[in-house]
Amino acid sequence: MGLRDTYAYAIQTAKGKFQGNAEEREGKLHFKGTVSTEAEKNEIWNAIKTIPTWERDVVADITVTGGTGTTPGTATAAAKAPAAPQGGGTYTVKPGDTLSKIAKEHLGNANAYMEIFNANRDQLTDPDKIKPGQVLKLPVATT
Repeated sequence: MGLRDTYAYAIQTAKGKFQGNAEEREGKLHFKGTVSTEAEKNEIWNAIKTIPTWERDVVADITVTGGTGTTPGTATAAAKAPAAPQGGGTYTVKPGDTLSKIAKEHLGNANAYMEIFNANRDQLTDPDKIKPGQVLKLPVATT
C-alpha cells in the first residue's frame, strides 16, 4: 500500500464520523475537526497510524464533542487522552503495533499486555512477536 493509498484509507475511515477537514497539504495529511465519541476518535487514530511515517507526516487536531474533552492531535497527546477503554472484542494488528501499545489504547494500561497475550495463546508464542493482519482477542479491561 503506497503512502497516497494509506492517506486515502485514513480519510475514508473518518468519513461519516469526522466533522471537519481532512486533506493532503504540502506532503502532509492534515485533520482538523470533531467526532462524537472517543471510540470514533480512536478508530480514526488507528487508521492514521497505518501510515508508516505518520508521526512526521500527519497533523491532526481531533476533538471529541461527546463530553470527554479535547485531544490535540499529536501522538503523545492521543496516547495521554482521557479514554474510556473497555477491552473485549477483537483488534487487527497494524504495522508498528506492540501488545503494550494495544493494551494502552484498548485496556487503558500498557502493562496489561500480558492479558492480551494470555487471551491469544492459541496463536501467539511470544508477546514480542505479533504480525500485521493478526486478529487478536481483547480481554475486558480490569481496572
